[in-house]
This record gives sequence, structure tokens and C-alpha cells, in this order.
Amino acid sequence: MTNSKAEIIKGEIFDLIKRYHDEVYKTKTFVPGESSVPVSGKVFDEKELQLMTEATLDGHFTTGRFNTAFEKKLAKFIGVRSLITVNSGSSANLIAAATLTAEELGDRALRPGDEFITVSVSFPTTINPLLMFGLTPVFLDVEIPTYEIDITRLEEAIGPKTKAIVIAHTLGNTFKVEEIQKIAKKHKLWLIEDCCDALGATYNNKHVGTFGDIGTLSFYPAHHITMGEGGAVFTGDPKLKKIMESYRDWGRDCWCEPGKEDTCGKRFQWQLGDLPFGYDHKYIYSRLGFNLKITDMQAALGLAQIDKLPEFVRIRRHNFDRLKAGLADLTDKLILPEATPNSNPSWFGFLITLKPDAGITRNELIFKLTQHKIGTRLLFAGSIIKQPYFKNHAYRVVGDLKNSDIVLNQTFWIGVTPMINDEMIDYMIEVFHKILKD
Repeated sequence: MTNSKAEIIKGEIFDLIKRYHDEVYKTKTFVPGESSVPVSGKVFDEKELQLMTEATLDGHFTTGRFNTAFEKKLAKFIGVRSLITVNSGSSANLIAAATLTAEELGDRALRPGDEFITVSVSFPTTINPLLMFGLTPVFLDVEIPTYEIDITRLEEAIGPKTKAIVIAHTLGNTFKVEEIQKIAKKHKLWLIEDCCDALGATYNNKHVGTFGDIGTLSFYPAHHITMGEGGAVFTGDPKLKKIMESYRDWGRDCWCEPGKEDTCGKRFQWQLGDLPFGYDHKYIYSRLGFNLKITDMQAALGLAQIDKLPEFVRIRRHNFDRLKAGLADLTDKLILPEATPNSNPSWFGFLITLKPDAGITRNELIFKLTQHKIGTRLLFAGSIIKQPYFKNHAYRVVGDLKNSDIVLNQTFWIGVTPMINDEMIDYMIEVFHKILKD
């Protein structure tokens, strides 16, 4: 079969894929009270299906040309020098933590017994990799209604064992990352920014993830763009980038891309460890690493999603603004979310905290919203130290966690996903008024 014939057949396949998409994924009419209002989910069209099929037709299957294109395009969007993909946001955080344990970082390398500063209102895998490497968390409270770290006691929390600050940007909002960056540099601390819920958010017109030493992302279907499963870890430091790649790729010393050979020009001229001179560099392992790569089919899906990212972010901000305006007259019972000063969030959800005298509990409100087909979520683990698994882990708390406990008991969120249109927003506002005004 000639290439021209193959291209003709591929074009026919793409046409069929579009027809299939248009038939199977037709936009359904929203029926208030009957149709579900999602809290999150994936948004795609025939382009994603076509690119995934093209990657499959390549017959390459593992990481390849689509992944290379995706990494470059997303790095350019964020404004960062180096970005590599991994198989989940949790793996991105694992690679970020592992990277900072590397021996070549000298006295700054993370070691068992060291401490890192974070918040109790957290998703588990933001901090779990540090726990796995033997570090102890030091918890600070969050502020309401931004739900970001309260930095008033940050420097007080820094002790002789403190090596890092590890925080997530909460639900698309941003923490005061520039101020925290200055403190981190002053005390020679690593700063990891978990941006899994905040792709597209900026602080002082600069993308989050570019202030710290390492940033992480997730591409799970709930997030701003999706690969189904997938994530990324990125940095502006070439030294850290090389270490990150090694930990992602089995811990090998070689930096050749899959399917490539002898990038260094001396594949059989190395002598490392106690191996004999000339041992194949492709099979020399300098770290206790993993295999956390994605497939090219996943990368193809992500590549199509990047083109939609600016519009996704615009819709999320639009939905957030409509919800906030529509619920503004309920602030006697609800605390509505606010953006951190100097930030332009890429909202992941719309956080709501019930006031103590709201006349209804969170569980009661969520139950009634569910009856009206409106999806809700809690703010992940709430206060992480209250989770069952955390009973076996040591930690420090600086100040109190008063607001974290409020989040644990009184906070939840509703969706601003691009799956939601103005009709759904109006319906949600109507239902809130019906429940809280009756």
C-alpha cells in the first residue's frame, strides 16, 4: 500500500469518526430537575478521537511524536523551559518529590527526618510522596474565602529541619505564590507548586507553576484538559529536568527518547558504578526510579485538548462569575469564594461554606441539591490530619487549624466545568434560592 493510499484511507476513517461522534455524542437538551448538572467531566469533539486514532495507526503505542508535540506545546503555554509527561498527577507529585532527594543536590537534598511546610486542607497525593520519603509535614491553616494558605505564620513554621514548601493551588485559585517564593528563596527552601487544579491560572500575569522549583499537573477527566489518565511535571532548571526524566524512566542514566539510540554519542564508552567499562548506557541505572510514562494515544488526546484550553478557561471563569452574581443575595447564609489578590484564577469549582446560622447543615443542603440533580463535591480530604490513614504519621501544626476545621465540616463545591451552560447555571441559582429561602 502506497503512502497516498494510506492517507486516503485515513481520511475516510476520520470522516467516519466525525460521523460517529456527531451521532453518539449529540448535545442533549437540558431539562431542569431531570437532567444532571455535572460537577466536573471531560469535554471533547471528533478532533480528540481522530488524533487518538492517528496515534494508534502509527503503531508506535508508547511515548512518541504526539507526546513530544504535547510537551512542547504545553510548556510554551505555561511559559516554562522544560515539561515532561507522566501517567497521573499523583505520579507528577511523586517525581517532584523524588527529584529533590537526588544526591547531586548536596545538602539541599531531601532526607528522612526533614520537614516540609504545607496545609491540612489538601489532596492526599500532594503530600503523600514526601511522607513516603520519610519527611514530616508542618501544617498551616488556610484563609476563607480564598481557601489558600495563611502565610502570616509561614516564617515562624520554618525550623532547622525545614527543607521545602509544598502546596496546591486550591480549586483553580492561587496562593500568594510570589510572596511565598520570596520566603522560600530567603531560607533556601524548595518550592513545589501543585497546579493540578489550576492549569491556566496566573498570579501577577505569570502562570502558576513557574514561581517554584517544580510544578505539577493532572490530566484526569475532571481537570482542565484530559488524557483520561495522565499528568506532567515541569521546571525551569535544566539540572532538575534531567533528574526528573531519570526518575520517570526507570532511574536510568541514559536520556535517549524511546526508540532512539546513542544520543550522547558514546553509548558504549561509559564507566559508572561498579559496572565494567563500556557497559551499554541504555541499561545503566543511577537512581531508584520508576516507569511512569504515558502512551502516545494519551498524548494525542491531550494535544487536541490544548487547542481548546483557552476557551475552557474562559468558560470556567464565566460560569464562576454568573454563579457568584446569582448567589450574592444569599451571603447571609453562604460564604462565597473570592480570588486571591493579584490573581486571575482558572476556576476548577465554586466553593461554598455554610455559615453557622444558615438554618441547614451541609449534609442536608447537599442531599437536597442531589435530589435536584445538582452535583457536589467536598474539598477533597477536608483536613488531612483527620483522615484514617494519617493516624500513623507524625506532623507539626503551627498556630491552629480553625479554618481547616470549618472546611472539614461546612464547605463543599459545585461545578463550573465547560460542560455547564448558562441554562444550568440559572437552574442552580434557582434551586439554591428555593432551598435557602423556603
